[in-house]
Amino acid sequence: MPFVRIDKPRPHVTLITLNRPERMNAMAFDVMVPFREALDEVSRDNDTRAVVVTGAGRGFCSGADLENPGNIPGIDGLTLPTIALRSMELLDDVVRTMRRVHQPVIAAINGPAIGGGLCLSLAADIRLASDTALFRAAGINNGLTASELGLSYLLPRAIGASRAFEIMLSGRDVDAAEAERIGLVSRTVAGDELLDACYDLAERIAAFSRPGVELTKRSLWSGLDAASLDAHIGQEGLAQLFVRLTTRNFEEAIKARREHRPPEFED
Repeated sequence: MPFVRIDKPRPHVTLITLNRPERMNAMAFDVMVPFREALDEVSRDNDTRAVVVTGAGRGFCSGADLENPGNIPGIDGLTLPTIALRSMELLDDVVRTMRRVHQPVIAAINGPAIGGGLCLSLAADIRLASDTALFRAAGINNGLTASELGLSYLLPRAIGASRAFEIMLSGRDVDAAEAERIGLVSRTVAGDELLDACYDLAERIAAFSRPGVELTKRSLWSGLDAASLDAHIGQEGLAQLFVRLTTRNFEEAIKARREHRPPEFED
């Protein structure tokens, strides 16, 4: 049974499922390596306009596998310090790869997202959660640091500095209701409605202009990294001009509204 599944539940929507439910989809290397490859594959799939990522069974991802970390590729002849560095680099690259996917990535958080699983959820562009979702920055509970896989960068940007400091330093659980209240997820839905809610959102996004969607995603992440408004606003303007001047999308949108029909963007 593959540890990562790729499905096409609706037109132009791709579902990537972490498929190790007996271990709550823990981040063994046997799972993370094919997951990174799946993200790359889907990013190159020009039929895919939006991506949904979820976990099989009752959990999204329980973080590091404390019993069986799996097989680390490319470590023959290396000593422990270098193996540790290569291992962390591989896991870090999963988060980077998720960020680099051309299409918007929606995390369907169907249960616990613990430690590295919380990091994976934060690397997505949009997060929707079931009412059974739970979040924990678990490193601090295990005598380690709570910061891993970009968590100390991503979490403050998602929910603000004070909340991020409190959650990471206390190691406490954040349930679905609180996650929605503090902006960690966009919204919470009943568990049996989660995937359909994600697919509906993905289909709405897929109906818009491809370069418009991709450039909006890039601009949003770039804006989070920008040092000032002046450092970012020019890039936004260039993206808008690019789509406006190189496509007939704007004219089609106006015409469609006048004719009371959905627009058909040809890019």
